[in-house]
Amino acid sequence: MRQASAGPGPRLYRIGELARLAGVSTRTIDYYTGLGLVRPVKRSKGNYRLYDDETLERIRRIEQLKAQKFSLEEIRDHFLKLQRASPNELVENKLADLQLHLAQVEREAKELEAVLDNLKPKQAAKLFRAITPRAAACVEALMLLLGKSETML
Repeated sequence: MRQASAGPGPRLYRIGELARLAGVSTRTIDYYTGLGLVRPVKRSKGNYRLYDDETLERIRRIEQLKAQKFSLEEIRDHFLKLQRASPNELVENKLADLQLHLAQVEREAKELEAVLDNLKPKQAAKLFRAITPRAAACVEALMLLLGKSETML
């Protein structure tokens, strides 16, 4: 249930409403709290943990990163780096985000490696004729990333 604060301020949510809004279970929030990924901003008079909109957005971001195959440890490390950043380190934060994205692309490229390795030359040629030049360039870049410098064209 949404809790009104004593005066103007952020909206606060008890764990059940936060879980519903984030699309996760209360047990997930408890688990994330135990890992240090999220924490309540304060306690209510009835000793309920209260969370704010920033926590809601953080949980949504965690779920996005998990869907992109990042481990909770990697996510926690990423958040720790962001916490230590000063306002003047925006560029470094963006670079950290790009590093996470690159790690995701590398994992996905490794998943494609088995498929690409099993293509026969005629299949590969047919594939490259069927896809757009931009997609073909991406496949070539992935091949380079995987250390397979020979062209499939």
